[in-house]
Amino acid sequence: MKPIVGLVSAAVLATALLTIPATAQAAAPDYVALGDSYASGVGTRSYTSESGSCQRSTKAYPYVDAARIGANLTFVACSGARVSDVTANQLGPLTSAIELVTVQVGGNDAGFSSVITECAQPAWLSNCDGAINTAQATINNTLPGRLNSLYATINSRAVNAKVIVVGYPRLFNGTDCNAGTWFSAAEMTRLNQTADLLNSKTSAAASAAGFTFVNPTSAFIGHAVCGSPEWINGLSNPISESYHPNVTGQTAYANLVQPHLS
Repeated sequence: MKPIVGLVSAAVLATALLTIPATAQAAAPDYVALGDSYASGVGTRSYTSESGSCQRSTKAYPYVDAARIGANLTFVACSGARVSDVTANQLGPLTSAIELVTVQVGGNDAGFSSVITECAQPAWLSNCDGAINTAQATINNTLPGRLNSLYATINSRAVNAKVIVVGYPRLFNGTDCNAGTWFSAAEMTRLNQTADLLNSKTSAAASAAGFTFVNPTSAFIGHAVCGSPEWINGLSNPISESYHPNVTGQTAYANLVQPHLS
């Protein structure tokens, strides 16, 4: 027979164990991804069927990062989106319950696609400098107000969220290796400077709103169009894949953004 003291001690221990609360498992954060084709994953050549013309990819950085951190992702970024499109069509999921937001937009406001198309032509056929001048004027004079308004709306709807604003890489390393394009060294330099200007204005607006800005410029140096390895597609078929991050480029974006989602 066991001693009475031993039996009492065992009973006390069992009761104590039963009353210790189980460790609570952290709830998955709610994450909303906003933006344009760079955010949706255009360039990866693989898109979800339900995303249609928005061309959302499971290889895009919001999807990759959501899987990495175990977040509940609402993925509304859409190819072709301008700031006004994000405001009109993508902010519905934002509520006080949302904990994480990424937003990448502004390139289409600056007309980057049409600028690239113009500058890709032979010099005698194009007005590349004029197209770049127009884009830079828009970035300097029009885009900041649009971004300030968008960011204020995001702040008002997702009042408890951490918001990460994502920038754009330089597209060129200084070499045009694509048959069918005629970018001069001077044009590539100016196009890269325009990307830097876009990031500068976007970063300033993000800072004013209290948001975090992720600048991909340094990470993509050596990996732009014609880089080794190339993280940004050159002239592609279909043409919509051109001058967008490929799967490796989206993974690089995911690596840059993920530390800010914690």
